[in-house]
Amino acid sequence: MEAKNSIFVETFGETPAVKVLDFFLNFDSFDYSKSQVAEETSVSRITLNKIWKELIKQKIIVKTRSIGRADMYKLDKENPRVRVLQELSLKLASTFAEEEIAKIKKRVEA
Repeated sequence: MEAKNSIFVETFGETPAVKVLDFFLNFDSFDYSKSQVAEETSVSRITLNKIWKELIKQKIIVKTRSIGRADMYKLDKENPRVRVLQELSLKLASTFAEEEIAKIKKRVEA
């Protein structure tokens, strides 16, 4: 079965940066290594390295710890930009759900 994109990715495009940002927004309770993020988002390590530097620079993600040679990162929920992105992601999902409910009601009424 093919994985379906989130409404966030559908709205902003299936670019590597959006896919990585979407991953962190959806799985914000834990920390992840670059390898884990690359695997889960299907973004190559070379591309991910470019995105990673910008996410750190913008303080979207922060390093939480090191496990062996792997550095672990998570979403920086203290960053006001991140909070806005989280709200936006939630509002997009809510709007999508409302649209789907309206479509179902319309079909049932017909």
